[in-house]
Amino acid sequence: MNKNNKKTVFVGMSGGVDSSVAALILKRRGFEVVGIFMKNWSKNIEGVLNCSAQEDERFARDVAFQIGIPIYSWDFEKEYEKRVFDYFLKSYQNGLTPNPDVMCNREIKFGLFLEKALKMGADYIATGHYVRLIRKINKNGNKINHLLMAKDKNKDQSYFLWTLNQEKLKYLLFPIGNYLKKEVREIARQNNLITFDKKDSQGLCFIGKMDFRKFLAYYLPPKKGEIVLVSKNYQDGRVIGYHNGIQFYTIGQREGLNIGGGVPYYVVNKDGLTNTLYVATKENLNNFFNKKIMIENLNLIEPSLIFPLKCQGRFRYRQKLYKTNLELLPNNYAKVIFKDVPTSIAPGQSLVFYQGQKMLGGGIISSRVL
Repeated sequence: MNKNNKKTVFVGMSGGVDSSVAALILKRRGFEVVGIFMKNWSKNIEGVLNCSAQEDERFARDVAFQIGIPIYSWDFEKEYEKRVFDYFLKSYQNGLTPNPDVMCNREIKFGLFLEKALKMGADYIATGHYVRLIRKINKNGNKINHLLMAKDKNKDQSYFLWTLNQEKLKYLLFPIGNYLKKEVREIARQNNLITFDKKDSQGLCFIGKMDFRKFLAYYLPPKKGEIVLVSKNYQDGRVIGYHNGIQFYTIGQREGLNIGGGVPYYVVNKDGLTNTLYVATKENLNNFFNKKIMIENLNLIEPSLIFPLKCQGRFRYRQKLYKTNLELLPNNYAKVIFKDVPTSIAPGQSLVFYQGQKMLGGGIISSRVL
């Protein structure tokens, strides 16, 4: 699809301001730009979810017309349901705390989208992610790609990209990583893009904004279970209340437990087999969280790291960085030792590692205990 020796880039256009400006920037840099709208979810659920896919596609097409680029729609809905949504539901059903945005990036945006774009002649794909990509030549003359936090630390999305690798990064562009969000909106405004004041999307990746509790309840019906107060271990507890399903709670949660008694309780564990929710008071939290945890599915983007590795880690988006030590184990497992006890860490979450601005990679927090 190259014309006049221009490099061709397929841009994932979601109908939002970030991907709109990403496409505009790339065209101005001299690329042959093709817009792609990914159809991944189209279901409406009355009273729970009003899918915005049709409206988003209209925005994406209108922006493409404004910029003067072609745009196509690619339907990945079946693959999204099988590879991302089923994983999301199964994880919650088993008492885990998954991150569907991470899986969506791995399977859809930088999986199916990348594969199809390259087959159709693209030199690169691009998205509106807030992250910086630096390409350097190492001492052996090899090109190395480094992922760095975005200039806008409040919007930085490097946390969601830990499943990438050097092979995929060769084909990726992140045009807005060096801009603040307000600068992106100003570029859109100055160029009369209709998305300049469109609100940021919220909710699950490609699904949109919804009442999350109602959404989960639609797919995972409420099921009554015991709330057990524990102090030192899971055998010393007593029942102090009841819940309607462990899928509606997260580790570390304090609000919304409806236990009463005037004492604040925190969720410390969820047992998917018995549908039991375990809680503890603040003074006992350290009895249920450990400085040492195991992660699985370890993926390291940065080459030539020396282990054990001193770095920083976070297990939630925009969370503070914890000081950690990372030790490799067989079969893509790793041991992580925190300097301070992480008293809200949960199996299923993504733990992502950094050194300064550089994102090193990450893994899934395992339910296995060291």
